[in-house]
Amino acid sequence: MEQPEQPGTVYSIRAVQRVCNILDLIQENPHGFSLTQVAEVTQFPKSSAYRYLATLESRRYVMRDPITGLFRIGPAFLPLQSRQVTVLADRVRPHLIRLRDQFEESVNLGILNGYRVSYVEIVESPHSVRLAAREGDRDHLHCTALGKAIAATLDDDRVTMILETEGMPQHTPATITELPEYLQDLEATRERGYAIDNCENESDGRCIAVSLADAGMPAAISVSAPASRLSLDDLPDVAKALKDTVKKLVKEINGERPTS
Repeated sequence: MEQPEQPGTVYSIRAVQRVCNILDLIQENPHGFSLTQVAEVTQFPKSSAYRYLATLESRRYVMRDPITGLFRIGPAFLPLQSRQVTVLADRVRPHLIRLRDQFEESVNLGILNGYRVSYVEIVESPHSVRLAAREGDRDHLHCTALGKAIAATLDDDRVTMILETEGMPQHTPATITELPEYLQDLEATRERGYAIDNCENESDGRCIAVSLADAGMPAAISVSAPASRLSLDDLPDVAKALKDTVKKLVKEINGERPTS
């Protein structure tokens, strides 16, 4: 009896390979990708690459950002995104527990959900007085450490579009409500590698967050606490622990063996 051919180069269909290359590009660039990048991965002129994108857009697999002109994952992939979020939360939770035990403060995983940050996983502080959101809560990008950490991975044009759409309401006297000041704060966040909410979302709360962008999703993890227990002097040590955790997580998620 003749055995069926195994998948391989003999029956490789070039058009399907090109679509798969575009799908890989979508997954690797959650914040958006350009027509030029599509032309490169398909080895097509831009006019032909655009026809591929137009077809994917008509089927809602990609969507175009009217501000930046970049393409990104479309709503047809939402069930896949939900699965990715579940897998990410399962991977992150043991690390969040270790951070909670180390600092005895609440630790959070947040993702960009539309134009706000959603709390996906929360491990609460053992203290009776603690700073903790609820799973499913959605906060603004401009006043939370999670939001700032994620926003710092986006280009300024997209951040501007989000904030002009959502507004920058003042939650406390410390909230940044002017776009130029916020963009300066984002630049400082990029330089130091972590974001700070210094009593900007809640008047008695302080939070520090690090992005998980290298894991392939617009996400971040944070430690939050009453300002009286988490001083500004404490932030570098907490930031180092968060950065170390993110490095381990990225290796796990990308299938690498973490080093000791």
